[in-house]
Amino acid sequence: MAQSPIFSSDKLRFIFSRIKERLWVKPLLLCLLSIGGTFSARLADNLGLSSLLPEITLESVESLLTIMASSMLVIATFAVGSMIAAYASASAGATPRSLPLVIADDVTQNALSAFIGAFIFSIVSLVAIKNDLFGSAGRFAIFILTLMVFAIVIITFVRWVDRIARLGRVVNTIEKAEMATSAALDRRRHAPTLGALEVLPHLTINKSGPVFSPTVGYVQHIDMKTLQSCAETLDCHVIVTALPGKFVSTSCALLHVVDCIEECESSEKDAFASAFTISPNRTFEDDPRFGILALSEIADKALSPGINDPGTAINVIGTMVRLFTLWQSPLEQDQIREITYDRVSVPKLSIDDLFDDAFTAIARDGAGIVEVSTRLQKALSTLAETEDKAMGAAAKRHSRMALARSEHAMSLQDDIDAVRLAAGGWSARS
Repeated sequence: MAQSPIFSSDKLRFIFSRIKERLWVKPLLLCLLSIGGTFSARLADNLGLSSLLPEITLESVESLLTIMASSMLVIATFAVGSMIAAYASASAGATPRSLPLVIADDVTQNALSAFIGAFIFSIVSLVAIKNDLFGSAGRFAIFILTLMVFAIVIITFVRWVDRIARLGRVVNTIEKAEMATSAALDRRRHAPTLGALEVLPHLTINKSGPVFSPTVGYVQHIDMKTLQSCAETLDCHVIVTALPGKFVSTSCALLHVVDCIEECESSEKDAFASAFTISPNRTFEDDPRFGILALSEIADKALSPGINDPGTAINVIGTMVRLFTLWQSPLEQDQIREITYDRVSVPKLSIDDLFDDAFTAIARDGAGIVEVSTRLQKALSTLAETEDKAMGAAAKRHSRMALARSEHAMSLQDDIDAVRLAAGGWSARS
């Protein structure tokens, strides 16, 4: 039976990314650090430094800790309320798909962790001091630690106020979505087939053993090391058919096992299926199409009659041009990831699918707005002029469709002429 490794580097990276989205992780770590810092002050009493250190009165330390304890809980509560308001704003103003990016904001998480950690530190230190756990050296150590915590809280609070003023705003959400999508595209650009062999388009798979999804949901991550290990154990080859981002059901094949001497047993198929992380929701790390789709949703929502914000849609169009320019940027041969999984084949991302995700909704719902339509045509014209022939063909196809939608939606001939001029005439001829 094929045994898959418990953890691989890809799996650990994916797990770490999911942990970053949990709001309780950093506060818990800071709470433990605060408790450890309090009791580490007892070490000062054991070093015989009492005669060398200034005498700190018990009342002064208690006063500082009492002020911190009473204020930090209020600030932490206020921080949570502000964060919830920012999350609601991101979901309502942009798209609910962007919420994990807003939750994972480092500055906000660090601020909440610092406030809660300072509160725990002050409470534990107060209890320890009132029970005479520290001598004069220990009290001095607690006093220094308290001043350090105060300084950290003040710096963190100033940074957090600047960040919370922007967090959840549409522009900030677009920036976060662009950064996440850019990182996912760049990883896929360096490893187009995830370090495996390439599946040729329109490949016909004969005499294979399909491995079906054990549940219904979206593929979030594929552990390539697990697939390679299972394939080596069975002396076979694996063709992946479900990339991250694909919606699968129990009747959908995740992969096909080919060149296998014997038919795979149920336990062996389960080992293959365990390499796929499937969840009700999509994620940004391994799914570049999800990031592009989230950006497209932000633009499409801005074009709705209730919001009527074409400027946001134009901003997103510029973001799309930057992302696709990154995608087609040439790489040196040594920058492309070597084939390390020679028993696994993975299809490349389709540029047509990426363009469909990026521009279809904007072209459809912005067809009647001349500013959006002209900017879209200029963006597609820019992408059509790249050296990537597949991208050029996809850009021309979408330019033709967008122009046809605009001609159908617009009633003023001058607006139609402006869109045609932006298209440059080539979209109608090609």
